[in-house]
Amino acid sequence: MELAKEPETGMGSMDEHILVCLSASPSNARIIRTAARMAEAFQGTFTALYVETPNSDKMSDTDKKRMQENIRLAEQLGAAISTVYGNDVSYQIAEFARISNVTKIVIGRSNINRSHFWSPTSLTEELIKNAPNLDIHIIPDSSVDHKYYELKKSFLLHIQPTGKDLLITLLILAGATGIGTLFWSLGFTEANIITVYILGVLLISLFTKRHICSVISALVSVLLFNFLFTEPRLTFHAYEPGYPFTFAIMLTAALITGTLANKLKNHAKQSAQSAFRTKILFETNQQLQKAETENDVEIITARQLMKLLNRDILVFPEEKGKLLQPCLFHADSGRQNEIILPKQEQATAQWVFDNKKRAGATTNLLSHAKNLYLAIHINQKVYGVVGIAVSGSHLDAFENSMLLSILGECALAIENNRNAREKEEAAMLAQKEQLRANLLRAISHDLRTPLTSISGNASTLLSDFKQLEQETIFQMFTDIYDDSQWLISLVENLLSVTRIEEGQLNLHLSTELVEEVVEEALRHISRKSMEHQISVDYKEDFLLAKMDAKLILQVIINLVDNAVKYTPAGSTIRIHVQRQGEMVAVSIADNGPGIPKDYRSRVFEMFFTGDPKIVDSRRSLGLGLFLCKSIVSIHGGELTLEENLPHGCIFTFTLPLGEVNIHE
Repeated sequence: MELAKEPETGMGSMDEHILVCLSASPSNARIIRTAARMAEAFQGTFTALYVETPNSDKMSDTDKKRMQENIRLAEQLGAAISTVYGNDVSYQIAEFARISNVTKIVIGRSNINRSHFWSPTSLTEELIKNAPNLDIHIIPDSSVDHKYYELKKSFLLHIQPTGKDLLITLLILAGATGIGTLFWSLGFTEANIITVYILGVLLISLFTKRHICSVISALVSVLLFNFLFTEPRLTFHAYEPGYPFTFAIMLTAALITGTLANKLKNHAKQSAQSAFRTKILFETNQQLQKAETENDVEIITARQLMKLLNRDILVFPEEKGKLLQPCLFHADSGRQNEIILPKQEQATAQWVFDNKKRAGATTNLLSHAKNLYLAIHINQKVYGVVGIAVSGSHLDAFENSMLLSILGECALAIENNRNAREKEEAAMLAQKEQLRANLLRAISHDLRTPLTSISGNASTLLSDFKQLEQETIFQMFTDIYDDSQWLISLVENLLSVTRIEEGQLNLHLSTELVEEVVEEALRHISRKSMEHQISVDYKEDFLLAKMDAKLILQVIINLVDNAVKYTPAGSTIRIHVQRQGEMVAVSIADNGPGIPKDYRSRVFEMFFTGDPKIVDSRRSLGLGLFLCKSIVSIHGGELTLEENLPHGCIFTFTLPLGEVNIHE
């Protein structure tokens, strides 16, 4: 049956959004399947809505279980589960449909006829009034008659007051009567006493759990007022002809006051719960965005679920398609620890992981398990399983909705984390490939000149050695030696850079005398340094530093060679060694042309060579300064560049100060 069809205004061109209304009715499962088929046929969005009312907590355990089954069914059929609050169910459905751009509503039809003209209209009739522009598909619900009497019986059970409520009611009525008696003795008017009793009804409605207490207190208040404070006193008669109207007004005012107070209390309770749960979801989203690892995501999810449900939580991580051992989070203490579960619990979790469906306690699947298990999944990918210690009690509709939302956020955060890690690994792999390509290109280009020189000189010596003059032979041997030394230095730099990039550069730290290391480095400097004036200045005669001597030798050699290479013959190079607090500073200064400002921020980058016009017309690979900075950094020091006024530059690196241990 189809009612209230929207006029032909082009709605067919819009995306369809099917809304099914959830309830605890036995036939609700058929209604959900009908709505799912409609959503599939229209290829539209599918949403399942549950309206929680103040009477929702009065459902029997059977109804709660059936409600959970209907929610799970809707979830399995692809519906997005939503929950709203309110007394007016039809209004809440209509407002949700309007805000969510719903085009079709599927709901069950009640077979209960109105017994009197003043009886309230049915939900379907109210919904048609509130949403006249929507397609409302009504599915006959043959079980409603039985359901009606079931609800009536359940209602009678829930209106019975508890002993505590009766005691509170009795004490407040006694207090109101005492105050009324005091007012009577002081000569106060009857209106003041009536106000006291109305106040008592208001307090009773606030401090008791059953609404029937405020109704009873309203009736008893009228009777007490009539018995104690109207003439003739201590009887239920009244002389004044206007008293019946006074009693009626007093009873009406007391009933209205109690009813309004009870509604306000229920609304306040629902608002507080809704605010708390919304806060949990908002906090979860914020914290998951800050999570750096999958373990962080799982811990945040478990803690937020503990806040929401106040139950122990089990988290089973996933790694390479396998479910790992779980971690237990205790709701009472917040502690976490690994746990070995019984085989049946582990098997249930594995089944949930394999099938992406909930199972365990409070479900019809593997219900022998002690915990309720749900998959952390998004689309078709499962990222783990969560277990909840439900202790046999069902989760309510809103808890279930929030639980699914948090698990969805968790799955999305894990997926984003893995995607980011994969992108980072791909970027690192691309960087390494680029490094290899740059090395090969640079080596093939820049090694050609020294190798050609060595090969040419060696060939000339082999073929014309006896015809060459002694001075020419000496020069050719010198060129071969210089070119081979340059190649050796280059290979050492390449090997060191490769070890640093792969994280395989191991330090062998020892306390060394800085003066000895500097002097040893100067003995390995290129022979071309003879054309420069190199001097060393020590502020202290005995300075020790913690270092890997072989690597620091390479740093000093590279820095001095760099100064020799980029300054003209006759330039001055000064090495200055001094103590700076808990560090030893070594500076290499030259008075050459210096480094342009545009290049200074990039001189420590790999493969940066700056001006290609070098004195010996041999290009540098741009590895020396990068290597020096890397070596100094892993020593815990710093390599810096400064301008040497009026011209030139100063490279300074620091090392931790060392101490001598004397063993007697």
